[in-house]
Amino acid sequence: QVQLVESGGGLVQPGGSLSVSCTASGGTLSNYAMSWHRQAPGKERELVAIIARGGISTNYADSVKGRFTISRDNAKNTVTLQMNSLKPEDAAVYYCKAAGGSKNYWGKGTLVTVSS
Repeated sequence: QVQLVESGGGLVQPGGSLSVSCTASGGTLSNYAMSWHRQAPGKERELVAIIARGGISTNYADSVKGRFTISRDNAKNTVTLQMNSLKPEDAAVYYCKAAGGSKNYWGKGTLVTVSS
């Protein structure tokens, strides 16, 4: 059973930067494709970014392309989402997900607030 714990959320001003991380335990992260999702109040959860097991292939939602960067360190069992040029519409709870075979694991999320 893989446990995922997100960290790094907080309050940031529009235009600012923030990095959120996801640390895994109970499993080897390199076995899983990793992704970040977010859910704003009253909205459905949406995919933000995904990174393949080896870390070479990534993909992003159109709304964050050029501003967000997903990366992983399999040796440290960590996945990071670097968020730049944040906008108020980026405010949400950010969730980490590990997907491998037929199994999906989710973290409990970390809150990102973008406000002046």
